[in-house]
Amino acid sequence: FAGPFTDVVTTNLKLRNPSDRKVCFKVKTTAPRRYCVRPNSGIIDPGSSVIVSVMLQPFDYDPNEKSKHKFMVQTTYAPPNISDMEAVWKEAKPEDLMDSKLRCVFEMPNENDKLNDIDASKPAPVLNTSKQDGPMPKPHSVSLNDTETRKLVEECKRLQAEIMKLTDENRHLRDEGLRLRKVAHSDKSGSPTALALRDNGSNSLPSLLVVIAAIFIGFFLGKFIL
Repeated sequence: FAGPFTDVVTTNLKLRNPSDRKVCFKVKTTAPRRYCVRPNSGIIDPGSSVIVSVMLQPFDYDPNEKSKHKFMVQTTYAPPNISDMEAVWKEAKPEDLMDSKLRCVFEMPNENDKLNDIDASKPAPVLNTSKQDGPMPKPHSVSLNDTETRKLVEECKRLQAEIMKLTDENRHLRDEGLRLRKVAHSDKSGSPTALALRDNGSNSLPSLLVVIAAIFIGFFLGKFIL
């Protein structure tokens, strides 16, 4: 039985009948209060086997105390037309009985086994087996942690708000340019002031697009470089 023994520990016992007759079996123990055996008796057909579960109840384990618990598996040939198992064992002669004795052994997992179990549960590291002549190159990008991701999301939101603001200003300037062109068209005097306003209205749109493009280029270049 392998510990720790703070819970029920189960060990399976396999019984096989190699003969050509049915065999009755019964499992006995020197400590019946400490173990639960299922099934503790029965019949095994010729050439068949049965699994017996032996369940050790929880107890305070003392490594200095030597186990004295023992089990005995008793067997005998089953008589024809068997109906009462208890009667079979009462009427069986000593020379017709065969028994096998087993001694219980308690084992606690040592520290090395615990470490091996912990190491086995960890994923194995992935090794790069390709050969390289020089030192490993430093990667250009690494995975972002939660803080950097949050900062990047906030930066994107800020840029989106800035783009919306610039779009509104562009629409406003475009409307203003259309209005000034109408005024300049209706102004037949051709004064220098009207011409200057027309030029300012027509040149504002390309300048604004250049500013937006510069913001996007600077943002993406900064992210790749950092």
